[in-house]
Amino acid sequence: MDSTAVAAAHPNIALIKYWGNRDDALRIPQNGSISMTLAGLRTVTRVRFGDDLPSDSVVLHGAPATGEARARVTRHLDLIRQVAGLTARAEVVSASDFPTAAGLASSASGFAALTVAAAHAAGLNLSATDLSRLARRGSGSACRSIFGGFVEWAAGRDDQTSYAAPLAPADHWPLVDVVAVVSTDEKDVGSSEGHRLAATSPLQAPRLAGAEARLAACRTAIRDRDFPALAAIVEQDSDLMHAVMESSNPPLRYRLPVSLGLISAVRGWRAGGQAVCTTLDAGPNVHCLCPAAQAPAIERQLMDVAGVIRVISAPVGAGARRLAETDPLTGLL
Repeated sequence: MDSTAVAAAHPNIALIKYWGNRDDALRIPQNGSISMTLAGLRTVTRVRFGDDLPSDSVVLHGAPATGEARARVTRHLDLIRQVAGLTARAEVVSASDFPTAAGLASSASGFAALTVAAAHAAGLNLSATDLSRLARRGSGSACRSIFGGFVEWAAGRDDQTSYAAPLAPADHWPLVDVVAVVSTDEKDVGSSEGHRLAATSPLQAPRLAGAEARLAACRTAIRDRDFPALAAIVEQDSDLMHAVMESSNPPLRYRLPVSLGLISAVRGWRAGGQAVCTTLDAGPNVHCLCPAAQAPAIERQLMDVAGVIRVISAPVGAGARRLAETDPLTGLL
């Protein structure tokens, strides 16, 4: 066979966080999560299955992938080959237009794009739910990037019941994620290892005990477009996740002093009347959520904070999708 497909996907920012797995191999989470898919940041991936290929070839961001980065991709290709009944090896070329391995959900967009491209190249005609299940196996949060808008990942208890689904479309609430980038360095400890450490924290059990109530509060805030309610629950949930990380054994300290300073500054801005709140994934960069009308002012204020390298603004975006070879986005590859 010789079949090629290209796909694009966007990262997402978790409003209610996923941290800790019930099943590490299947990436079944201990609690559900809610996210917002981000436009303007993207990963584009081309996959070619060919009988002429002696082995899988993986190029990420212009360089051949090695070690665990390559192994994660080839394991995901093996899963898709198993579903499709294929033995052909694959060529994978993938690139993102935003910093990777820095807490900006590059694995979410990466594995969502890989899943869509590889499934099409393998001749599979899968539902969005099936694509979400498959993407989850590569990176848990990738299951949410299959969809656009506001998305909820139901934790489930096994491979069939753990998948994401849309909560509200992108145009339901024009929020913007204004990201204050304070570091583009690769994380010392990746999220996969971090999930395994979650159980060592004495705070993980109480975090999980309150997860359903936080999910319900977040759903209601999104439904009602209630920014003060969203801000309260999003910041609480982010603080709880980082408390678990920082009390794990060994501790994971993703938040830098500049990150903590930004959190304090943004909370001061909100106290002064601006509609803005913060959340951090597993990294030091600070995501500042606000209504679209507030975004230009928030961008300017963030750039005035010492330690901020750059600011990236991402409105609510679309889900993963197949691209034509002539699509301008393929220029990333």
